[in-house]
Amino acid sequence: MRANFIITEVLNGLRRNVTMTVAMIITTAITLGMLGAGLLVMQMANKSQEIFFNRVEMQIFVNHAVASADPNCERVPCTQLRDDLKNEPGVTNVTWVNLDDAYKRAKEVFKNTPEMAEAVNPDTMPASFRVKVNDPEKYGTVIDKFKGRQDLGVDGVQDQRQLVSRLFSVLDGARNAAFVLSLILGVAAVLLIANTVQVAAYTRRTEVSIMRLVGATRWYTQLPFLIEAVVAAVIGTVLAVGGLMIGRKYFFDEALNDLYRVNILARVSSADVLFISPWLLLTGIVLAGATAYVTLRWYVRE
Repeated sequence: MRANFIITEVLNGLRRNVTMTVAMIITTAITLGMLGAGLLVMQMANKSQEIFFNRVEMQIFVNHAVASADPNCERVPCTQLRDDLKNEPGVTNVTWVNLDDAYKRAKEVFKNTPEMAEAVNPDTMPASFRVKVNDPEKYGTVIDKFKGRQDLGVDGVQDQRQLVSRLFSVLDGARNAAFVLSLILGVAAVLLIANTVQVAAYTRRTEVSIMRLVGATRWYTQLPFLIEAVVAAVIGTVLAVGGLMIGRKYFFDEALNDLYRVNILARVSSADVLFISPWLLLTGIVLAGATAYVTLRWYVRE
């Protein structure tokens, strides 16, 4: 097999069908870009969940009467509540925050908001137990079990499950939308690649027929068309990765900067884009190569 001939045929094919080739490249780039965006959102969601569950602490608030009578949590019912929390499966740490500690922490939190800091006084901030768990599934279980224990001085709990579920439902929705769009565009890319290969084969039908007559194998005559499709897919992948890099900088970083700053969402980095790039390249090559191969086998009979 002469490599020079194959290369020449590929270049000629790309040049002859430049409009359809450009359309195929753009469609492939958009398809892989949407797929990459979905993968990036999925990575962000997974990392953000880790951030949240590593830093989150449940707060079991203790009523003022119990907290003021036992500031160091040395008597029942405070000690009983602490022991029950420590013995709860999945609980890794239980910290007592008395009224003075709660007041000091509130002052620190609101130090940049003078109006709020001025409104805080020792009687307005409740004492509490701060509880950490080693399994996110235990988060709701502990809250549900202790939120009604008024007999142990529980005055309420800080239940952030709805906020957390709402946040991650938005991320899941964005990821699913990106995947659906990539699937729709993937179908369009398949049809466009198939059509481009058919047109390319038709325009060169005379050359292919002559080559077959002089003994060239089917594989030898079809290989240039396969390579053309793969080359277009590789170029589309490069454009998709470039688009994701630009989108990371001007969409993720700009739109989500406030959430990044308070460490609610994990930051999407250039390394994340580079990590998924080989998978996008592999997907593009397989998509183009398989489509071109099937098209040639079913529609091209020369």
